[in-house]
Amino acid sequence: MEFPVEVSDVWKTYGSTVAVCGLSLRVPPQSVYGFLGPNGAGKSTTIRMVLGLQRPTRGTVSLFGRSLGAARLPVLGRVGSLVESPSLYLHLTGRENLEVHRRLLGLAKSSIDRALEAVDLTSVGDRLVRSYSSGMKQRLGLAQALLCNPELLLLDEPTNELDPAGIHEVRALVRDLPRRCGATVFLSSHLLSEVEQVATHLAVISQGRLRFEGSREDLQQRRKPAIVVVVDQPERAQALLANFAGVVTRDGNQLRIQADAGLDPARVNATLVNAGMAVSQLTVQYPTLEEIFLELTSAAEREKEAAIQ
Repeated sequence: MEFPVEVSDVWKTYGSTVAVCGLSLRVPPQSVYGFLGPNGAGKSTTIRMVLGLQRPTRGTVSLFGRSLGAARLPVLGRVGSLVESPSLYLHLTGRENLEVHRRLLGLAKSSIDRALEAVDLTSVGDRLVRSYSSGMKQRLGLAQALLCNPELLLLDEPTNELDPAGIHEVRALVRDLPRRCGATVFLSSHLLSEVEQVATHLAVISQGRLRFEGSREDLQQRRKPAIVVVVDQPERAQALLANFAGVVTRDGNQLRIQADAGLDPARVNATLVNAGMAVSQLTVQYPTLEEIFLELTSAAEREKEAAIQ
């Protein structure tokens, strides 16, 4: 398989500062690939290397199976990008803004109509951009990135500073871009709650290192359930359950059992009731994807602190 983006053991250092550490990524074709990490994790540095704006200190970056070092300009001609807020001329119409870029790129005039249609702005293309909502302006920025009919679209924090309505507009559009345009979308963000609604594949980076890469389903499978029990004799119940139920923690009358997926809640309840204890509540809780994300990134912080000590 030819991957639209392949990053192989890439390092990027600035003097003694290490921004990216041995990073390897593979972006499947026609996917929406969510590239996640907290601020300062190395996401923007990675995107700059993928766009050929910076060179890796070590390792290789390839687009469509070709190294950027060997064929930078032809390969980048197949890529569109939008980094945060687009640069727009507010005194011009949406169509006129695209005309400026079309002339710079030497594209056919038909590219403007195609790009406006792709982002659902055909009906307002002749309105001044100053009258656009924040979401419409961001969609016009996406239209600029789509003018060259790219096979790969790189988006860095595309919903940053948008209001809820604008976020909804851009989110719905990004989710649909592979079907509409046949493009692969590489979406960088620090907000899992946004990315998980549109991405088919995810990568989590922290401290410049890859913490997870796979499909959304792969990440969901990392969710380990917890059984929460409220019981009248918590100390006795904790000692009893520790024999077979895994890690059991106590907070007042509430016990939390960090269990394997195979642990039967009915067995927990029967064990406690047969031992003469009153169970007033028993629930099974799964961590959210956001909690998994926080767990992955906080592990990196713990590694860093341990290394310093």
